[in-house]
Amino acid sequence: MPRIKFVGVGEIEVGRDTTILEAARQCDIVIESPCNGAGVCGKCKVRLAENSHYVLSCETRVLEDMSVFPPEKEKNHTLKILSGGKSFDVELNPNVKKQYVPEKDITEVRIGEELLSESGNTAGKNFGLSLDIGTTTLVLSLVDLNDGREIGSVSAMNPQAVYAQDVLSRIKFASSKEGLETMRNALIAEVNRMIALLEQQSGESRENIYEAVFSGNTCMLHLAAGIEPASLGKYPYISAIKGIAVLKAAETDLNISNAGVVYLPPCISAYVGADITSGILASSLFELDGVTLFVDIGTNGEMVIGADGKLSAASTAAGPAFEGMNIAKGMRAGNGAIEEFEIEGGEIRIKVIGNAKAVGICGSGLIDIIGELVSCNVIGKTGKFGDAAKLPPFLAERFVEQDGKKVFQVEGDVVLTQKDIRQVQLAKGAIRAGIEYLLKAKNTLPEQVNRVLIAGSFGYHLRAKSLINIGLLPREFEGKIEFVGNTSSSGGVAFLLGKQYRAKMEQKIEEIEVLELANMPDFEKQFVKTLNF
Repeated sequence: MPRIKFVGVGEIEVGRDTTILEAARQCDIVIESPCNGAGVCGKCKVRLAENSHYVLSCETRVLEDMSVFPPEKEKNHTLKILSGGKSFDVELNPNVKKQYVPEKDITEVRIGEELLSESGNTAGKNFGLSLDIGTTTLVLSLVDLNDGREIGSVSAMNPQAVYAQDVLSRIKFASSKEGLETMRNALIAEVNRMIALLEQQSGESRENIYEAVFSGNTCMLHLAAGIEPASLGKYPYISAIKGIAVLKAAETDLNISNAGVVYLPPCISAYVGADITSGILASSLFELDGVTLFVDIGTNGEMVIGADGKLSAASTAAGPAFEGMNIAKGMRAGNGAIEEFEIEGGEIRIKVIGNAKAVGICGSGLIDIIGELVSCNVIGKTGKFGDAAKLPPFLAERFVEQDGKKVFQVEGDVVLTQKDIRQVQLAKGAIRAGIEYLLKAKNTLPEQVNRVLIAGSFGYHLRAKSLINIGLLPREFEGKIEFVGNTSSSGGVAFLLGKQYRAKMEQKIEEIEVLELANMPDFEKQFVKTLNF
């Protein structure tokens, strides 16, 4: 059998015809493959030692002894990830309470209905965690359960994304025992690393953390709990997690108190998860008068419409384009990523994260670029590049040829391709089609919507003008858009601090009408209509 050497890391003997990616995984070497080896994302490139050529590790097979250079691991500390979001005045009533008993010199710790004791007076050390498990990012907050203060917050990339970028590919990956174990272990290891960082920041011990709230979409909660998600990927799309779930921290390998528990808020459906339940709680959606549209923009597009407190929800698979994936010069929101782009008065203004040289485009920059180019007729309504002869010189001169195809030069070597535009059209079309169907289900016209709440870490960095310019939101929403931030995280904190909201939300989500868009008549026609800018 041939051997493959990963230079500087190790080597392994593999069966003939094994791909480099499969060999790397057998050797516990992480090569980012967001499309899970489908050969479409182009992110798993490695360099061959023999000739320095780059190849896709998911498509290149080991036929004889060979050596490759594994990619350098991306450093997460440069990434911009939003930790906070809109919330409300929470009535403090945590699930964990502590009381010092002087005559016995012990502290009673009540976790739900369970009572235990600690020696000495530890009543002032009572902490909890709120974890937002995004498909792409993680946000972990340490909260004082005695007074409700957030003591610290850290964020990171979700390590599962190197194996599979979106929910559907993650469901497929984790539908085997080995895949599920890989996903769960990668997540818990990263969360434990984040807990250690919070310990350093706060000076508090993990032994005094008694509860964690995991907020995320339905698939993410399955993976975090070590529950096979296969049922989410096939009709009738049923969640194996029913209602509220409480896990023993020791069973999850989470590095908190041995007596600690993990609370999973209820999911609304297979594709509208606990992150939206948390968002509904944080934004008080059940309490708002008039018509409110709540949209969480990310790898998944999840949306809820509320009409005087009566809610309907839906979700669409937007795909990873908004995260910079499947984009020629796409990247995550780290140093060197173009995050803002504006054309005004015959000039182009660009903002790059870290004030560094532009090396790529992150999601917010991508939407800005396409939105501005659409408004200036550089991109037509159908998504095709316009005629350079009809454009001002400062825009026309940015059309250059690359590999025999016309591209738009954004900055230096960073270009926008026709394929990039198509990826954004597919992503924004999916979300817009979902919005249109929700409005239709409530017999509501766009102009009748009173407020639009854009949620999510990614959504917070967007501009209303760009969302309207690309057609992700209708023009009738202009002036009604509010960016509410990471409500999955802030809603998780509310669940942590007020146990009364748990039973309330479990009851409330039973009242939510869920629209399965895939089963809707003419949904494909609606989707095609929304592809145009």
